[in-house]
Amino acid sequence: MKINNKLDKIITNRGKIAWPALLIIISLGAGFFGGWIGSKDRITTTDKNTKTSQQIILNESQLISEISKNVGPSVVSINVTSKSSQLDFFGFSQPTQQESAGTGFILNAEGIIITNRHVVPSEASKVSVTLSDGTELDNVSVIGRTNEGDPLDVAFLKVNDKRDKTLVPVKMGDSSKMQVGDKVIAIGNALGQFQNTVTAGIISGHGRSIQASDGSIANSETLEDLFQTDAAINQGNSGGPLVNVNGEVVGINTALAGNAQNIGFAIPLNDVKGLITSVLKEGKLLRPYLGVRYVLVTDDYAYQYNLSVKRGAYIAPAQGQSSIISGSPADKAGLKEKDIIVKVNDTNIDENNSLTGILGRLSVGDTVSLSVVRDGKNITIKATLEAAPAQ
Repeated sequence: MKINNKLDKIITNRGKIAWPALLIIISLGAGFFGGWIGSKDRITTTDKNTKTSQQIILNESQLISEISKNVGPSVVSINVTSKSSQLDFFGFSQPTQQESAGTGFILNAEGIIITNRHVVPSEASKVSVTLSDGTELDNVSVIGRTNEGDPLDVAFLKVNDKRDKTLVPVKMGDSSKMQVGDKVIAIGNALGQFQNTVTAGIISGHGRSIQASDGSIANSETLEDLFQTDAAINQGNSGGPLVNVNGEVVGINTALAGNAQNIGFAIPLNDVKGLITSVLKEGKLLRPYLGVRYVLVTDDYAYQYNLSVKRGAYIAPAQGQSSIISGSPADKAGLKEKDIIVKVNDTNIDENNSLTGILGRLSVGDTVSLSVVRDGKNITIKATLEAAPAQ
């Protein structure tokens, strides 16, 4: 009995010593195991994030590829031969021909095509188009072009002989729904050599105004109310479609910034829908025309000239010519120099909506309500739009 009691005490004493050590071992083991589990979770989370990013990139790549396949058949390369002249060795003018290229896209199955005005200059003597499958259609006529200097740089073509080819029109979208940051795809005949080149980017800005030229001051022109995009637009892309993620055309690629990289500009499609409607219905280009020369008002301009409003179309006095064209709808409606048109119907004129852009959405014969500031007072003037006279 005594031996057993003694043994019990020894075991009890040893137990008192062993339990703390055992707890330390268990704690260390649990910590190691928890850390191992945590590291596995971190690795798994990283793997999941990587796979998610890869899937997003893959989905985006597949989306762009799918859009390219769907829209590509509606995009054409435009080949132009223009008459020009150059001086020979003796200083005499000799006739010559110049080759150029651009892009356009099909509006209907009958062969109506839209492009930029500068793609088919007035000196063009021959125009042909090349379809996405390489077929060249050489019986093509120019329906009409906006006047030189018109901020809407557009022209329309007609394929007269389709050679039994089925022409696929584009799907037209609503450019007013485009926001800065929205994904876009540009398709065009880059550099006049690479048919249906596809580039992707985002809408970087809207309501841009730029001075565009072919490198000479004499041929410079002001373009207004443009989308800015970082989708690569090169020479030869002019006239091609700018497309949203639904495969709908929202703009017409028009210009690139010569002193910067990855900055291109496109005409919002809504700004030319009135022209498109006139061509598809009437078979000819009828440009809605008000007949004023104006300056788009900005904060700086309003401050410099002490104007009562900071946004609008200011009919500024011009040296040597009237800012109200004689006999025009503006003249008939009673608009005057120094008037500021601030609204057309329900649309405010601002950095996102120029007067030219708003009128381009309307049709010849439409009567518009102009909200005008004259001598600090608000008045309303009605004007009926007419077709712009040919140059």
